[in-house]
Amino acid sequence: MEQKELEFFRGTLNQMLDDILQKGQETIEDMTESGETYADPADRATAESDRAFTLRLRDRERKLIKKIQNAIQRIDDGDFGVCHSCGDDISSARLKARPVTTLCIACKSKQEEDERNRGD
Repeated sequence: MEQKELEFFRGTLNQMLDDILQKGQETIEDMTESGETYADPADRATAESDRAFTLRLRDRERKLIKKIQNAIQRIDDGDFGVCHSCGDDISSARLKARPVTTLCIACKSKQEEDERNRGD
């Protein structure tokens, strides 16, 4: 992969990381500032449900942070864009859609098919 492409993906990954960290900080601020009391139990339940949903999203993003950091490390190590299963190059279109991927589309499709067959 050319240096120009690697820098593009590094920038994309760093922007993704910055966005996630910003959302996390905003969530912390919103939850610490929110000292609302609810007279209606339904309003309280709705607020708690919304808060739980937001926390689930942030947990998924926390896991994505690790994948982003690993992808940046692969750029540094020189094996970014190489399928960990078959060793072929991962297409640029796939990397643009999912820059943290470690599998080419063929290997990912096979993995998903295997998961369906096992019932995962």
